[in-house]
Amino acid sequence: MRENRTTFPSRKVQMYAQLSSLPSKYKVVALIRMEKVRGSQILQLRKKLRDEVEFVSIKDKVAIKALRDVQVSGISELIQDITGQCMLLFTNIPPFRLSTILDKNRIMMAARGGDIASIDVEVAARNTGIAPGPMLTEFKDAGIPTKIDQGTIWIAKDTVPVKKGEVISEQLASMLGKLDIKPIEAGIVMTAAVEDGIRFTGEEMSVDVEAVLSDIAVSHQDAINLSVESGYATAESIVPLLSKASLSARTLSVESGHATAETGSDVLNRAHNMAVAVSQKASKYTPK
Repeated sequence: MRENRTTFPSRKVQMYAQLSSLPSKYKVVALIRMEKVRGSQILQLRKKLRDEVEFVSIKDKVAIKALRDVQVSGISELIQDITGQCMLLFTNIPPFRLSTILDKNRIMMAARGGDIASIDVEVAARNTGIAPGPMLTEFKDAGIPTKIDQGTIWIAKDTVPVKKGEVISEQLASMLGKLDIKPIEAGIVMTAAVEDGIRFTGEEMSVDVEAVLSDIAVSHQDAINLSVESGYATAESIVPLLSKASLSARTLSVESGHATAETGSDVLNRAHNMAVAVSQKASKYTPK
């Protein structure tokens, strides 16, 4: 019969202690999965958020046990999102703002076989500096015209071997890497987060900032238009409202023939044009 363990590796003991204390120190606990995240992305993010976020990698049952023992509202709901290798972010930054920060922290990276191109991959005509050999076949298979000049492979003309949304083969990925072309836009997406006992999903925290700002601008303009059309003066609408009233008064003055200092010339011009029009019509009926 197996005896219960009384000792554990120091790494696991340290993780348990860390995860037992951090949730109560911060307002927000966020979760990201590491399957498609590369080390260079995390390193860059750590540097950027050094004084605002604590990062803890988790990938075993010790982490889940530690979180289950934490008496912080909402943590138990976050546990259900932990699968495979993950990382927890402990911070006081609101989840939606943190999600926006992560979304902006995108970088272009070298491709791996099977990756989906984030952009139209353009291979410019130039000297690759690569000696002739097996690479000639790779360039040919990728549909990139080449020539040999001065003992190196030259790309004969600008070429797009793969377009945005298409799969990059392992062979093409290797070639792009040698040409230092990075066609993969990589970002870090939060899977879930907990704040004040409320769990937010990744979809709920994904905010298109540009679209929101555009909607606000359109709504603001619509509100001003409504204020002007209804004659309701506000600090934002008073100028266009007065301009509209001035134009309406001027039009009324001219149409009614009531001359003022501002409209006298327009009234006379309108009267003159009407007289000319009447004269032209009357001449059609005048006996010759």
